[in-house]
Amino acid sequence: MFKTKLMLTVGALFLLAGCAGNKDYALVQTKSADTQTARVTDRSIEYRILPQDRLEISLYKDPAQASEGASGNNELGQSMNPKGMLVNAAGYVSLPLIGKTKVSGLSQTQAADRITARYRKYLNTPTVYVEVLNKRIFVLGEVKKPGVVDIDKEKMTLFEAIAHAGDLTDSAVRNEIMILSNSPTRGMQMRKVDLTNFDTMNYASLMLRPNDIVYVKPNDWKAFKVASDDYTSPFVTITKIAAPFVTLKYLTD
Repeated sequence: MFKTKLMLTVGALFLLAGCAGNKDYALVQTKSADTQTARVTDRSIEYRILPQDRLEISLYKDPAQASEGASGNNELGQSMNPKGMLVNAAGYVSLPLIGKTKVSGLSQTQAADRITARYRKYLNTPTVYVEVLNKRIFVLGEVKKPGVVDIDKEKMTLFEAIAHAGDLTDSAVRNEIMILSNSPTRGMQMRKVDLTNFDTMNYASLMLRPNDIVYVKPNDWKAFKVASDDYTSPFVTITKIAAPFVTLKYLTD
């Protein structure tokens, strides 16, 4: 009789856990049917510099003028700072000789052209190289190594990001990979990618931009197990505590 009541109680708890699991465990849930608004194209993929970015800025000067400098540094290209130059909250970067220069909102090429134009007032035939050092993508959820994926190019595909994260786990939902992007003009957007159907897959939907967030949802069984553990863990603890007393009573009887 006791075993029957215990089984019914545990069964009811599991049923409640199953009902509540999906609501609390999975992230970025939405009731909106339209989640395909943020399409990435080759034209829109070029990264735009943001405040708090760290830039590698190298200055290439006229060799004759460089040899006349007081420091005697004749390097072809001299980096402003080995650790990178920080773009402040207002979008400016402070550079030697020319001072503050607005670079936020510009691509790397546009920023290099703007800085080069300002240096022409002081140097003969200067050339500037600019690269964003902190470009990254975030991979979360049901992957084997969730975390930050550093990238050294303008874009990365979803398959590359998942490969960097050690592949999907067995609990991953493979037909609803969530990609969150933040557009300066449109705000936060989300799209879903189905990796199980090649016929509906296209290269544009697989393209990721720096600062994108890839979230791999857990399946219903994973959410159920997590929720059921929350409900049943107190009973497991009580059972472990009571086990020695039950054993002693059995032996005395």
